[in-house]
Amino acid sequence: MRKQLCLAAAVLVSQAAPTYAQSSVTLFGTIDAGVSYVSNEGGHGNAKFDDGIFTPDLFGLRGSEDLGGGTHAIFQLVNQFSLGTGATIGDGLFARTAYVGLENPGFGTLTMGDQYDFMPDALFFGGNEPARDIGGLYNFRNGPFQKLALPGNPTGAFDWDRVAGTQRVSNSVKYVSPSLAGANFGAMYAFGGVPGAIGANNAVSFSLNYAAGPFGAAAVYTNQKYGATAGSPATSVQNWGVGAHYQIGDLSTSALFTTVRNSASDGAVWMGELGGAWHLTEALLLGADYMYMKGNASLDNNHAHQVTTSLQYWLSKRTMVYVSGVWQRANNGAQAQINGVLDPDSASSSATQAIARVGIHTFF
Repeated sequence: MRKQLCLAAAVLVSQAAPTYAQSSVTLFGTIDAGVSYVSNEGGHGNAKFDDGIFTPDLFGLRGSEDLGGGTHAIFQLVNQFSLGTGATIGDGLFARTAYVGLENPGFGTLTMGDQYDFMPDALFFGGNEPARDIGGLYNFRNGPFQKLALPGNPTGAFDWDRVAGTQRVSNSVKYVSPSLAGANFGAMYAFGGVPGAIGANNAVSFSLNYAAGPFGAAAVYTNQKYGATAGSPATSVQNWGVGAHYQIGDLSTSALFTTVRNSASDGAVWMGELGGAWHLTEALLLGADYMYMKGNASLDNNHAHQVTTSLQYWLSKRTMVYVSGVWQRANNGAQAQINGVLDPDSASSSATQAIARVGIHTFF
């Protein structure tokens, strides 16, 4: 299958090359696999093969065509898959992202399609999310917040602040401004497609970003509506967050604060997080992270502490092996649930849950 994909990409490039000398089509991807031990899933320990944890398993195509005057036509098509079974994840071949657009260094970038909002764009890809280097999927947000009941969510609170990028925005138009003295902004609007109700099932997202030298920061707001028809209102899920990062020699530090509110359940959660990754050598990285999450009265005022550590050894510029550990402690009477533990009845039967993992990660 990979040879067929490479051949298809080569054919596309060869067909485009005679007319568009400055055009390119690139095949890329990430692969992650390992063995995890979960201390308590529904009252039982579980040793299992688990993939797509440090990063999701992805392959995709990205392309750029030089239109002259600094303007490029761009596109990206990305598939997510399960390495353990080979199955596609999501509804469709390119359910992870699929967009086309234009970019120009003086005017910014405009894209249209199924794409990330600014919660992952500005906070994760902007370097303001500790989980980027520490723990991966297990270190994003979940917890004893099953009553949050987010639409279409496997645990009710999986990746509740969207920063992991598990929730894309379909039928969206997105603009990112050029950078001026390190600052830029972004705006997105997604069409709901409900006849007679233009604002039904729509989504909006905005970001303000700054990055210069060792310091960067971002502020983001996203509001997505679900389930509206011409005669009934939508469920509105609102997220906002702020984050910052700072590089001190071989130490990368980051801090993040995010929130969510679901209008249907009246549930809300906020989270504060602080993490650091230290390059002990050029090949060896040690990371540690702490977060605290707190739900409102609709979520029984449940709260949780979570600590994550990770040790990575890079065998090359593309491939590393790693060990990581995650521990979550919820309040008494609540059920801990670390993000990424998604099997049926996967919440802990107690207020604690822990994961130990050994894995390998590569990208191309």
